[in-house]
Amino acid sequence: MDPPGQPARSPSEAKDGLDSHTTTLASQTNNANEASANRLTVDGADGDDDGVSKTAHVSEDRPEGESLEPVHAERPEADYAPASVPQTPRSGSVLVEKTDEEQIKSSEPRCFDRFRSPENTQKNKQPIHDNVGGAGVAKMHKFSLYETASRFYLVGGNVMDSHFRVLKIDRTSAPGRLSISEDDIVYDKRKMIELLNTVDDGNKATGGMKLKCSTWGLLGFIRFTEAYYMLLVTKRRQVAMIGGHYIYQIDGTELVPLTTGSSSRFQRDRAPDEARFLGILNNLDLSRSFYFSYSYNVTRTLQHNIVREREAANAGDKHPNLDFNAMFVWNHFLLEPAVRTLKSPYDWCLPIIHGFIDQAALDIFGRCVYMTIIARRSRFFAGARFLKRGVNDLGYVANDVETEQIVSEVLTTSFHAPGPRLFSNPTYTSYIQHRGSIPLYWTQDNTGVSPKPDIDLNLIDPFYQAAALHFDNLFERYGPPIYVLNLIKARERTPRESKLLYEFQNAIEYLNQSLPEDKKIVYDAFDMSRASKTRGGDVIGTLETIAERIVDQTGFFHNGDVHYDTPQVQNGVARTNCIDCLDRTNAAQFVIGKKALARQLQALGVINGDVLEYDTDAVNIFTHMFHDHGDTIAIQYGGSHLVNTMATYRKLNHWHSHSRDMVESFKRYYHNSFLDSQRQEAYNLFLGNYTWVQGQPMLWDLTTDYYLHHANPRAWSQKGQRDYIKWFTPQNLEARLLPPASDTPQRNLTKYGVGYFDDYWLEYYKPLALSSFLKIYSYRMKSTARYLPDKASCSSNYDISPFYPRKNTNEPDSPEKKPVRKGVTIVDPHSDKDAPRFPPVQTDFGLQAQASILRDPRFRTMLPPKTSSKTAFKPADKSLITQWTLNQFCENSLNPSVTPIEADEYERYVSHPLNLPLVVSTELPSDTNLDFVEYVSGVSGGEGGFGISLVEPFGEGTVTGSGRQWDVSEDDIADYAEFLLVNEDPLTVTEEDGGKKRYKAYRQWLRGKSLFKQSKVDPEYKT
Repeated sequence: MDPPGQPARSPSEAKDGLDSHTTTLASQTNNANEASANRLTVDGADGDDDGVSKTAHVSEDRPEGESLEPVHAERPEADYAPASVPQTPRSGSVLVEKTDEEQIKSSEPRCFDRFRSPENTQKNKQPIHDNVGGAGVAKMHKFSLYETASRFYLVGGNVMDSHFRVLKIDRTSAPGRLSISEDDIVYDKRKMIELLNTVDDGNKATGGMKLKCSTWGLLGFIRFTEAYYMLLVTKRRQVAMIGGHYIYQIDGTELVPLTTGSSSRFQRDRAPDEARFLGILNNLDLSRSFYFSYSYNVTRTLQHNIVREREAANAGDKHPNLDFNAMFVWNHFLLEPAVRTLKSPYDWCLPIIHGFIDQAALDIFGRCVYMTIIARRSRFFAGARFLKRGVNDLGYVANDVETEQIVSEVLTTSFHAPGPRLFSNPTYTSYIQHRGSIPLYWTQDNTGVSPKPDIDLNLIDPFYQAAALHFDNLFERYGPPIYVLNLIKARERTPRESKLLYEFQNAIEYLNQSLPEDKKIVYDAFDMSRASKTRGGDVIGTLETIAERIVDQTGFFHNGDVHYDTPQVQNGVARTNCIDCLDRTNAAQFVIGKKALARQLQALGVINGDVLEYDTDAVNIFTHMFHDHGDTIAIQYGGSHLVNTMATYRKLNHWHSHSRDMVESFKRYYHNSFLDSQRQEAYNLFLGNYTWVQGQPMLWDLTTDYYLHHANPRAWSQKGQRDYIKWFTPQNLEARLLPPASDTPQRNLTKYGVGYFDDYWLEYYKPLALSSFLKIYSYRMKSTARYLPDKASCSSNYDISPFYPRKNTNEPDSPEKKPVRKGVTIVDPHSDKDAPRFPPVQTDFGLQAQASILRDPRFRTMLPPKTSSKTAFKPADKSLITQWTLNQFCENSLNPSVTPIEADEYERYVSHPLNLPLVVSTELPSDTNLDFVEYVSGVSGGEGGFGISLVEPFGEGTVTGSGRQWDVSEDDIADYAEFLLVNEDPLTVTEEDGGKKRYKAYRQWLRGKSLFKQSKVDPEYKT
């Protein structure tokens, strides 16, 4: 509650304080030249996506009459810097760029300074746009989060910074209770500033209102054991553009606790269990491979979105009802509190997908074609590699990923055809593929040390109910036919993968018994691993044949108007799998996608045929995109990059790829053994598979998460039994159709324009925003132009077409081309009867080398012309070698020479005597051991070197050598002589041997002492 001293509010502002969540208020004031002390400028998070700009710029006190222009953050939308959101400056103000330091968002709240001059607020009026309906601004792009002692206020603004809405979040609610409310009123800039001033005045007694942070969106709310948190997007960057709508990748997030007091104090005083839950959530990196869009439904395919928009336009509706695919909305659990409370939750919260998105441009002699790859990972039965295998009892498989490739010509930006004919642009095509684990109950135990654990079929279901649910879901999403491409091994010494091969085949045969003849599941098995290791095995050629059959049966989506174009839709999908659905699956999907890419380009009129050659610029950039796609999917599921890439199956750079494959195999083994359990806990917590309940076990105390991903057994009795025979839904088998373009919306088009149905113009073209090439996403996009050589090194006959192979087709690097066997052609130099006919070789070198019977005329070696004595080569001075130029080095290498000094040195080297006398110094160093010298002198014998006389080695007790004597005692000589005497049975110790010196240790052992030397701490030492 605000203090009683709060001034009276206008009716539109009396909405109980109207505290709001996270909306960026763009403050571009019209009359910047009028003085106002402590003026508030609430910028739309207009900076780059890499670091969201501070939304509230508080100006210092300025002298009256001094102009104050709003400064709006605008940074280059390069790969290292996210995109900026356009602003709408008024009265000549221009958006200017800020430095990187100014873009850094402060986590500390700042005081809210407000306008104190009523004249300025009256002059900030802006027109109300027609696309604002009774429900308010549906597409808010920028948010600012303000805080008071008792509430958070999230202020959201549209892309033009002309209309704003407010969301109020209570900070004093009881633990476990979330109190949020939205204001239905849409404010212009002047009313919004007046409202924020009023809230600030009403909370002066408790510290006023402060700006907490600026954000690009709200992902939802989550609770562990205490208070709720809200998750905000603080950094983003553009990764794709479809129909004028941008798709962003999340690069940074912030978790804000909904508690009173400072966040730092809450972090210090929270319970240990709460801190551990936060630590588990931090294991999920939301800044990698999570995507969202403000105006395009990224959870659905392009075909589905176009069909829905056409149906709504034909019905006279402005927009179709929100139709997010819950399977791919990864923050679905975080959105539930907002969905239960708010009337329009998706105006505030952004659904996000997890997977991969990439886009590249194809330049065809001035025509620009965009290739986009979107991979959506299912949130159901999601997890790490060995922890999530097969299918659960709800029909959801592990590693379920939908891959869509969109090929569009950017002659026009939007989805609309000239006319305008809404959502009928014929330059948009798409193709969809699917990958997923084998829909059977099977697991692998990775608790051991084996990198490839045994496969266990845990449950044999004769009716294959889980597989039936899975394929019924595929029919619902894509329609028939479903083409199953199974790539697991068929022949193994110890059956492992092959156990699933036959069981999966039996499941398909059982399910096909009930399907109509033209709707049956098509099953095709190909042992891709064995084919790649077999000498002469053509993996790519076989996959090309399979891809041809698949694309012929499923078709692809091509938008258009039936009166002017030949549109078509995709019916069915190719479902590809191996054991992990990573390496082999990605290679097979690439070949299928390459075949579909050729059909899409043919439909757009770019190429005549339906075949694309390998090693062309178009296929090379598509290969890189699919390789990144496979790497990202492999990291999410297996913990490492792809082990076997397209280079492996095409046998390119075999040794280099082999070493890389070994490193990736080790990384995958390490992640699966030590890190997957932590990642699985983070998935279970973020997706809501586990929710904390008082008295129930903690997440880290669970021995298994089986019951978190399967249906509750207690509900089985209440759930109806599915038919074993009619396991499918008949409506799902109906063919997909493209609604015709209708003339119904022409009346609204005439009155409001295309922006009434699709305001892509404002998001893509950014009216009144000063930009540059580095900020334009289309300019920074990857393109085939980077494969073209420089003009300086490009010959006049160089073919710049992206469909021209850059390598010789006879080289082994080219697929489907076997290398030419090397051989020798023996030609009789005196007979031309059987010699091959080749045109004469034109050369400027002059004389030819002498003909040889082992030399093919095609490869005649030409000798360089003889140079005259006047132009003879003069070698450079080798004494100045450090000053030689590159040409002098090349000339000296081609014409080696020897200087007289080098010749004399070589002569002295070859005439060096072979037998060199040994030069020995008689002087001894000062640190020489004299005893050692005496010993060496005593044992050295004769002139030839060291030795001992073998005639009488121990004669007279001395050893003679070099005139010196070395004394040896008689006892030592006797002992040595005794050692030389060996009995017939040397291993037997007799009584006579008892007194000999060599058996001293043996005698001690007989008395009970140890044979080994003992220390004083040994208990047997004194015994």
